Amino acid sequence: MTLSSVLVANRGEIARRIFATCRRRGLATVAVFSDPDADSPHVREADSAVRLPGAAASETYLRGDLIIAAARRAGADAIHPGYGFLAENAGFARAVGQAGLTWIGPGPEAIEAMGSKIESKRRMAAAGLPVLDLLDPAAVTEAELPVLIKASAGGGGRGMRIVRTLAELPAAVESAAREAAAAFGDPTVFCERYLDSGHHVEVQVLADAHGTVWALGERECSLQRRHQKVIEEAPAPLVDRIGGDLRERLHAAGRDAAAAVGYRGAGTVEFLAAANGDFWFLEMNTRLQVEHPVTECVTGTDLVGLQLDVAAGRPLSGPEPAMTGYAVEARLYAESPAEDWRPQTGTVVTFDVPEVSARFTRPGPDGLRLDSGVEAGSVVGAHYDGMLAKVIAYAPTREAAARQLAAALRRTRVHGVTTNRDLLVASLLHPRFLDGTADTGFYAAHPPAALTAGAGLEPAVGALVAALSDAALVPGPARGFRNIPVGYRSRRYAAGDTEIEVRYRLGRDGLEVAGLADVALVAATADAVVLDLDGVRRRWTVGRFADRVVVDGPGGSVELRRVPRFTDPSARPVAGALVAPIPGTVVRTDVRVGEAVVAGQALIWLEAMKMEHVVRAPAAGTVTALPVPVGRQVSQGTPLAVVASADD
Repeated sequence: MTLSSVLVANRGEIARRIFATCRRRGLATVAVFSDPDADSPHVREADSAVRLPGAAASETYLRGDLIIAAARRAGADAIHPGYGFLAENAGFARAVGQAGLTWIGPGPEAIEAMGSKIESKRRMAAAGLPVLDLLDPAAVTEAELPVLIKASAGGGGRGMRIVRTLAELPAAVESAAREAAAAFGDPTVFCERYLDSGHHVEVQVLADAHGTVWALGERECSLQRRHQKVIEEAPAPLVDRIGGDLRERLHAAGRDAAAAVGYRGAGTVEFLAAANGDFWFLEMNTRLQVEHPVTECVTGTDLVGLQLDVAAGRPLSGPEPAMTGYAVEARLYAESPAEDWRPQTGTVVTFDVPEVSARFTRPGPDGLRLDSGVEAGSVVGAHYDGMLAKVIAYAPTREAAARQLAAALRRTRVHGVTTNRDLLVASLLHPRFLDGTADTGFYAAHPPAALTAGAGLEPAVGALVAALSDAALVPGPARGFRNIPVGYRSRRYAAGDTEIEVRYRLGRDGLEVAGLADVALVAATADAVVLDLDGVRRRWTVGRFADRVVVDGPGGSVELRRVPRFTDPSARPVAGALVAPIPGTVVRTDVRVGEAVVAGQALIWLEAMKMEHVVRAPAAGTVTALPVPVGRQVSQGTPLAVVASADD
């Protein structure tokens, strides 16, 4: 079978990744796009693109009929699903084949067998793999707590909830089912015993139609938030540490799982492992994984290229690839980890990752790879996942890869949206990560706020740099440089809720800053400032968007908001108003007007970026207004409720 044109039924970073291999293979590329994605990089890079009218995933990327019609219209002869959306939808895979197109993925029977986590556990137990017992949510007992509710039809943390008391079980099941239906179109959920800590280890498998099954090494993805992976690596440090025959047993279990369902193509068999090396089957992802670049780095393979080969009927040839070196990947998200991992939206004004040696392909030794879905000017909205990019370091040793990745992320400049960059740096350099012992309980034991305390540039220094740079924007004498002493000039900025006043003057004796000694100005332009602080010369770059100033330097970054001299009284928020932290849809309200609430009580649920986010009461009081009904879409900052305290 010969392929000539591939439509990618996905968006963002994974669409660009697949297009990169297609271009190297000389294959034509076809993109599909929703209305919010009309100007996205993956659309511009494709040879042709077809619009899917609408914004929500249910209207666009989850509409298999529209995607197949787009493939026919654009002349594609194959469809690659990427990951997420319809990637593990057996009905879609079957429809692609019935339409006379080549499906670049496993057969629908294998997807059905492994796509239901309930059925896959039964089949894997029959194949001899160790599994955690399935529990019926309606029959969970006190003795079986804590439990983990999971969506049967998908992964990526959607439709997952930890339950520690029987009282919270019904609401958690309802919320998980609602989220699973929104993300995968199937509300089925189940329970299994929850282990507070463990190691997430997975085996990359690849099988052809001729009976060959490869295990291309394993990965460890233990650092997770909301059951979504944050940092991934290969080989797995747990396996390296325990040694013995653990690697061989894991790889054999991965091959056995694939063979048990007649698997074809790339897939991942995921296990939960204890610190002593015992492991249990969790699920099989019948698709390419987000973290596949680390496997490509250590095995020297192109997994997308191998998927194309298998789909075309070619056999896997040569010996099973072995792992060489170490690769570590960090997912750069638009989110605020210290605020319960709250997703962020906005326009990416600046996007710059330094020292990248390869994009969407394996770098050389001691190289840095970037797989990104955004560029400067990209809009991060509420409809889709907030991952901006994956940054991957490949080096001869694990510590070298981790430190190289941390250094690159520290110098990365992303303006316009809040990101988890500082958390990634702190995680990569944490002693428990560097010694390879970090497990799935890492962020519970080391909360993001604690990990990133003191990270970034000191706001007072950042404000001084911003003031000097802002002054350089003004031409002529108004910039404030004088040959004779004059009064201090003043500029005000805010870092979060903290206002900072910078009072400075520039004369023939140099820079004077009120409250700060031993500082000398070396150079200042609108884009960069060089200061001598306590005898050490440092340089910062400055970026601007809207009313914000972002200062980046070797010690980190800080985003500041210019504080106007006068504020409009009408712009002040209503006392007690709870506003939408992100754009989204109100899917549940758990209180009524007039009801008394306590601090921390869950009041309203917002669905955004395929997950639910809870808005809680900041203090005890009485609900006096609920202006937004369930089902209504809201923008960021929209008042959702008003809670009047006793003092009010």
